[in-house]
Amino acid sequence: MSTKQFNKLVRDRIPEIIKEKGKSCKFRIADTKEYRQKLMEKLQEETSEFLETPCVEELADIHEVLDALLVEYEWTDFKATAQFKKITRGAFRDKIILEEVSE
Repeated sequence: MSTKQFNKLVRDRIPEIIKEKGKSCKFRIADTKEYRQKLMEKLQEETSEFLETPCVEELADIHEVLDALLVEYEWTDFKATAQFKKITRGAFRDKIILEEVSE
């Protein structure tokens, strides 16, 4: 029997899915400080995976991590802040590439 070590944040149902496949796993619940650190690591991991293979599945993983960060940091004003920035600075829909600014 082989054992793989991970020490990474996984989605909530992963231990259950592992058991359904007839395997066993060892896990623990992170405290707040570790959880926040692991969310940051997961964001880097998922972003790297998306950059390597742009697809909707990887983008959905990034979205899930961002949702968890918003809840964890209680950023209830996120949507209002994002909307304000969109109104005052614009979005990224016009595909504008700034090449230089002269004074």
